[in-house]
Amino acid sequence: MNVTYLCLGGNIGDREKAIYLALSEISQLVGKITSKSKIYETEAWGVENQQAYLNQCIEVKTHLSANELITALLSIEQHLGRIRSLNEVYEPRTIDIDILFYNQEVIDNELLTVPHPRLHLRKFILIPLNEICSNYLHPLLNKTIFNLLSHCEDESEVKLFKSER
Repeated sequence: MNVTYLCLGGNIGDREKAIYLALSEISQLVGKITSKSKIYETEAWGVENQQAYLNQCIEVKTHLSANELITALLSIEQHLGRIRSLNEVYEPRTIDIDILFYNQEVIDNELLTVPHPRLHLRKFILIPLNEICSNYLHPLLNKTIFNLLSHCEDESEVKLFKSER
């Protein structure tokens, strides 16, 4: 059984519904969600003039290999209305599902880079991730999530989301 940590986020359409639909599809297609953070509302990272994101981190136990996992997650994103363009800029999206960690593996291939190369720079990942695995040791940086969050220089606002449902 493999343990993976994922970050879900989106900033267009019904953001909360997109997270819940993604969680449902992950449970059906990927594996058992064993832990999940609260949902946070965060300003768009790296760009201006975009609606705020909702973000949540989860722990999933899966039988899928890392490459099978990314393929499944991309399929879920597409099913939930994610349209990817060829440019590399941060675009608004209905849902984005990033693999943060996969076991303690370091992976760098044409499909996937794990650990996520910028997670240590982003409070919108570190705050919810700290909630579910504060003592997890980053396999490249050799620091815990708590330590990475404590030293993160990102000044973006990350606040608990108050559900309107």
